[in-house]
Amino acid sequence: MPPSPSRPRNRRSQQTRSARLGAELFGRRGEDLAALYLRLKGYRILARRVKTPGGELDLVARRLGVTVFVEVKARMSRAELGVALEAVNTRRIARAAEHYVARHPELASAPLRFDVIFLAPMMWPRHLRNAFQAE
Repeated sequence: MPPSPSRPRNRRSQQTRSARLGAELFGRRGEDLAALYLRLKGYRILARRVKTPGGELDLVARRLGVTVFVEVKARMSRAELGVALEAVNTRRIARAAEHYVARHPELASAPLRFDVIFLAPMMWPRHLRNAFQAE
């Protein structure tokens, strides 16, 4: 049921919503930077923010006949990048990639790769190629 217009909204709820929106915008900006970085390295971006029943793919790119599923991890500081790799849900990304390839059968015969790009302020993007293998 929607909140009553006569009752003021919960301040904590507004702060949470605001923080979530800020994190969403920060993540989108990171994905934009990662896409630009990949294009400069000769990749062609096939798709962004792909939602599948298996999960979401940040970027799908292609270079030299290889289809690359890229997870982007943007953090507020370099110190947080160390734990960012642990936050990569490889199972979810592999499931989402499986759904994507099923919907794009022309990619089924091409080699697939899973990369991660780490971003933090005042630091060049760190591109970890072939970061993990699909199970």
